[in-house]
Amino acid sequence: MPAVTPSELATVLGSGLLSFPVTAFTDDLELDVPGYREHLEWLSGYPVAALFAAGGTGEGFSLTAEETDQVVRAAVDGVAGKVPVLAPATGSTRNAIAQARAAEAAGASGILLMPPYLTEADQVGLVEHVSAVCAATSLGIVYYSRANAVLHDEAVERACERSANLVGFKDGVGSIEQMTRTYARMGDRLTYVGGLPTAEVFALPLLQLGVTTYSSAIFNFVPQFAVEFYEAVRRQDRDEVYRRLNQFVIPYTRLRDRTKGYAVSIIKGGMRVIGRPAGPVRPPLSDLTQDELAELTTLVQGIGATA
Repeated sequence: MPAVTPSELATVLGSGLLSFPVTAFTDDLELDVPGYREHLEWLSGYPVAALFAAGGTGEGFSLTAEETDQVVRAAVDGVAGKVPVLAPATGSTRNAIAQARAAEAAGASGILLMPPYLTEADQVGLVEHVSAVCAATSLGIVYYSRANAVLHDEAVERACERSANLVGFKDGVGSIEQMTRTYARMGDRLTYVGGLPTAEVFALPLLQLGVTTYSSAIFNFVPQFAVEFYEAVRRQDRDEVYRRLNQFVIPYTRLRDRTKGYAVSIIKGGMRVIGRPAGPVRPPLSDLTQDELAELTTLVQGIGATA
């Protein structure tokens, strides 16, 4: 799509549903670029505001730097300008800078800045990390606040003062107090994205805290259901939201919670259920069992989704 400014990206992100496409692998765990591109073509045909390449659901943590670049470029090609593609910036500050620059060269519309790898940091250090990556690119950046990189409201404000292209805040913690403090301090300076696993569960209450959108993993395999769920959240139709939670989302999360890592594995399981397989997950994750796939199939059929 045509280049978007950071402020334009912020507006787009807050206008609709977001998603993280799974990354397709062959049976021997090699990157399946044609399969991935086809998946992006399919997803971009639905009303989605933006897609995040090589994120958590996309197993970005198991990709090499070269593979990440391939995935981002395939995503940009696959959507063919229909929706913005955001690329990851991960690991050390220097690695995140390199990935941000590569993403800009690949035609991405923005960056999702992930937590640094395997280290603890205070708020001052995190602000320095964010500022360095923001300074390395002209793209709009969404900060993912989670794990060892939870950014509190005062630090969010300092980071925003330093970097005009820091336009989004993705919450991966779910603390009502922290989110309230951040929104109260920053208001509409940022676009707020829900980033907890199976974000649909938290979407309605977080809407009251200024979180107008979220990243839907289930959009990968039941996109129409995911879009309709999001629309019910935005119009604050509580009855419809809770009907859909009970019908599909909550039983789905019970299956997801059986094994660590299933938040990703169950999405690839769903792809198999609808006849659009994206290959297995890479270690250290593990795939659903045949019995669990059968349970997931029943859930998917229960909402009228078919292969």
